[in-house]
Amino acid sequence: EMSAKPGITLAQQKLINGVTVVSTILDGKANALTVAWISRVSYAPPLIMVSIGKTRHSHDMIKESGVFAVSVLSPENREIGKHFGLRSGRKMDKFEGIEYDTKTTGSPILKDCAAWMDCRVVSWHDAGSHTIFIGEVIDGDANAEKPSLVYDKEGFFR
Repeated sequence: EMSAKPGITLAQQKLINGVTVVSTILDGKANALTVAWISRVSYAPPLIMVSIGKTRHSHDMIKESGVFAVSVLSPENREIGKHFGLRSGRKMDKFEGIEYDTKTTGSPILKDCAAWMDCRVVSWHDAGSHTIFIGEVIDGDANAEKPSLVYDKEGFFR
């Protein structure tokens, strides 16, 4: 595996990202992971991209199901971000004891988050260690009172 020189890594870490939980459902089983590499890419149709590591359990589930939801976390959701970021859904049900809603795709949407988007995968693209999934946002909403949690590598997993 090729690693970038330290200056490149430091430069990339200066890009600002929010913290989200990306979820999916396949054959009745839900899973999710914490993702910071996500962005809006088109107004019409409304498209977003999410970059998922190929080794992650959710990766193949999203590819196979063709659906995902994004829950945009607010600062008060930091612990839930850690919960979905630190353990693999291969060995456990990450949603055990966690309340969520579902909309059109059936992918879990966390309650009390800053915003949510329910998406259908329209394409995916190989991106080194990750796959970029482009999703059409078929439904979504936001809570105007809640700011987005900004990802800070140093502070987040402390």
